[in-house]
Amino acid sequence: MDYKGIKALVMGLGLHGGGLQSACFLLKRGASVTVTDLRDEVTLKPTIEQLDKFCGELKSEPVRYILGKHEIEDFQKADIVIKNPGVKPDSPFLQASKRIETDISLFLNESPARIFGITGTKGKSGTAAALTWILAAERKNGKAFLGGNITVSPLTFLDELTDKDDVVLELSSFQLGDIKNHTTSDGKKLLKPAAAILTSIMRDHLDRYVSMDEYIDDKRNIYRGQDSSCITVAGDDDWGKSFHSESKARPLIWSSKQSLQSPFNKGQSGGWITPDGSGLACLFGFDAPEETVELVPRRLLTPGGHQKLNMLCASLAAYGFGIKARTISSALSVYKGLEHRLEYFHAANGIKFYNDSAATIPEAAAACVEALSENAPLILVTGGTDKNLDFTPLAKAAKKAKEIILLAGTGSHKLAAMLDEAGVSYNGPFDDLEKAVHFAVCKARSEDNVVLSPGCASFGMFLNEFDRGRKWKEAVKTYAC
Repeated sequence: MDYKGIKALVMGLGLHGGGLQSACFLLKRGASVTVTDLRDEVTLKPTIEQLDKFCGELKSEPVRYILGKHEIEDFQKADIVIKNPGVKPDSPFLQASKRIETDISLFLNESPARIFGITGTKGKSGTAAALTWILAAERKNGKAFLGGNITVSPLTFLDELTDKDDVVLELSSFQLGDIKNHTTSDGKKLLKPAAAILTSIMRDHLDRYVSMDEYIDDKRNIYRGQDSSCITVAGDDDWGKSFHSESKARPLIWSSKQSLQSPFNKGQSGGWITPDGSGLACLFGFDAPEETVELVPRRLLTPGGHQKLNMLCASLAAYGFGIKARTISSALSVYKGLEHRLEYFHAANGIKFYNDSAATIPEAAAACVEALSENAPLILVTGGTDKNLDFTPLAKAAKKAKEIILLAGTGSHKLAAMLDEAGVSYNGPFDDLEKAVHFAVCKARSEDNVVLSPGCASFGMFLNEFDRGRKWKEAVKTYAC
């Protein structure tokens, strides 16, 4: 697609890389770029410096910045507007735009690689990273790349891709909603992943969507462009069944029910977890032998039953496209997991410290508690900003913690009320992370696990959940030495 000479407006430069990479992509292709962001120059300084440096190296015309506000005239005059996923589609500024794209749509329009798409409420990042790890194992041709909602824009590596490469895209409901009506030049859906994986579905983002059905409808865009040459991986719950009934791709089912033998009906293909923790699969009509094989080893470097399910989802997609079971199992046996997701990052005086900042809904934090309290006393740092969610799962799981330390926020208010009602003691809320860390370190004893698993959004105290996780790790390493 030719962008030379067009007027492009990047809405939301941000700090994650999507806005930056979109601007760089357009500058390299000869567009005139304006950036507009409601945040100020001080907040955006790191990204602005990178973009200005890129302009200097490219010897392009400088980027025009409109910061701390949006001007409707910029949207009306732009030939193309690059939308940040966080901006609601009904924004009056977007309504005034001629053409709206995202970094994902820009990427999909030009990528020659095979695409694996992953969405869901929780488990997206863990599944995406595990699948990338598997696809990279014992590879003879091409490379495996990971991008999307995981904070790496796929535009970062677009120019080095070939048709022998695989790209794993983690896609949020916002990102999928943004490309819902985007098509190729011949009128087909722009997103057609070879494998579409849908992980666990839970209540989330109901501060933005009017209902769960509306939220899930955006998720469904992950498979709406697929055909019978593709694979859709989804669960055996009601949501998963509806995905499989609607998708035109070949179905692969993942089951959360522990079983010694296949829990599926005759002829159905999928995978399950055994009582001893192994992940097994049996496929019919795929590029795999029609026999039960082990894909996920019983012992992993990353804790938690939900991690096993993530790896099962990833391994089913790989196995369905012909990667051998022993290759998958061997790769997963040495997989260390992802930053901000049950990340073991520090030890001091016999105490283990974990960063689970990406647990932004109560169910995710509850799963973390279950994983880390199983074999050791747990000190849980949790709470933050509410997204109109039910904190019952977290309040119930938190009872297993030796100490509960709350961070300030509207979500913590709801959680504290539930803990009060149940007669469960807690500390805080703390409006200063370092004070919370210092308190946690003082309470911890040898053999304890200490984790930040908020179950909430990060708004207010932090820029985002990744900023929260990094600051948590920095503070822990300062006070626990």
